[in-house]
Amino acid sequence: MTVGSGLSLSDDETEQRPQNFVIRQLIEGRSNAVGICTLAANTTATTVAAINCGANSAVFLFPKTARAAAVGPSTYVSGVSARRFVVTHPSNANTDNDFYFVCLG
Repeated sequence: MTVGSGLSLSDDETEQRPQNFVIRQLIEGRSNAVGICTLAANTTATTVAAINCGANSAVFLFPKTARAAAVGPSTYVSGVSARRFVVTHPSNANTDNDFYFVCLG
């Protein structure tokens, strides 16, 4: 799994330049709320670690590969909790069912 752009600031950051950098990155569309996940083969559920995911977050999936697009209509987020979410999907032996995800809220 791949996760976002790695933006961060220390709670006690006092220098303006790092703060400006992170704000500019957010304005330009960078976010830690995104990532890439691969569905587990030969099973019907995959748990995805997402550090910025909360129990009330909304998770959106977008197919990255042709095989992911093929199973996309039968694939959905079936559970969300702190730091993870569960994707329910058809069982097959493919190891390249890759999806982009966005976790908001």
